[in-house]
Amino acid sequence: MRKSVNLLVLLFNLLLLPSVVCAEAGVAGMSFSGFMPLILIFVFFYLFLIRPQQKKAKEHQKLLNSLKKDDKVITAGGIYATVSAVRDNNIVELKIANGVYVQVARQSISTVVTKETENNDTKVPEVVK
Repeated sequence: MRKSVNLLVLLFNLLLLPSVVCAEAGVAGMSFSGFMPLILIFVFFYLFLIRPQQKKAKEHQKLLNSLKKDDKVITAGGIYATVSAVRDNNIVELKIANGVYVQVARQSISTVVTKETENNDTKVPEVVK
C-alpha cells in the first residue's frame, strides 16, 4: 500500500514539475508550445490518414447503395458474380454460374465491374450466363 502511494506521489510530482519550473523561470507560453507538436501530429493524421479513409468509405457506401440487378461484381473473397436480386437492406443474391446462386452481405461486395474496369490490363473472367 505504501509503495503504491509513493509511486502516485512520484508520478504527480513529475507531472507538476515542468509547470512549476516554467512558472518560477517566468517562461510564458510554455504550455502551448509543449502541445504544438501534438497538435501538428493530429493535423497530419487527420489530413493524410483519417480524411482519405472517410472519403473512401463514403464512396464504397455509395457504390453499395447503387447496386442493381445484372451488375457484375467482385466480392471481398474474390468471387466474380452477377447480381440477381437485392434483398432487404443487407442481403444481395449473386449468380456465380447457371443455377448457382449465393446470398452474401452487401458489405462483402468490394467492386462493381464496369466497362472501364474490363478495358484495363487485367482480364476479368466472363461470368457464365
